[in-house]
Amino acid sequence: MMDDSSWNLRVRGETEVQRLDRNWASLLQELRVVQTGVQLLTGFLMVLPFQPRFESLSTSMRVLYLVVLTASICATALLVAPVAAHRLLFRRHQLAWLVSASNQLALTGVTLLGVAMVGVAVLLFDVVAGTAAAVAAGVFFGALFIGTWLVRPWLARRRSPPDAPDDQQPGLEEDDPH
Repeated sequence: MMDDSSWNLRVRGETEVQRLDRNWASLLQELRVVQTGVQLLTGFLMVLPFQPRFESLSTSMRVLYLVVLTASICATALLVAPVAAHRLLFRRHQLAWLVSASNQLALTGVTLLGVAMVGVAVLLFDVVAGTAAAVAAGVFFGALFIGTWLVRPWLARRRSPPDAPDDQQPGLEEDDPH
């Protein structure tokens, strides 16, 4: 089996530094997709207690609100952290560490974002339609996030050998350029 660096050099013609640059650029683009949404969610959650109807929430829904707010704030911190780390490590030749650490931060941040979004759905369904609808929404959206964000990529990862070229990965259509 060929290691990742050798595979990249053979198949993509990339040096290790070029691969790290590509990985960093790809990671930054992914973070751009989620950062605005998680920041907006966090901002909306921060003003929620100042709304008149907040007082009508049950104690359990207030506890859930605090869990959701905590998850959203932590997600925001983790998803923005790679940018701060990049600024602190600028011109320090730490790109390998930065890509690896940022990948871990992004995975944890996206997980917390999923927790926050499921929690928001439960809160909203509870206020609008009651406890039974809130439980159903939590189960449905939890399953949706777990299925699409975790299970499906994990299954694809299990099916593909690590040293297979991108154009020979299972499930890739012939007319798909990616």
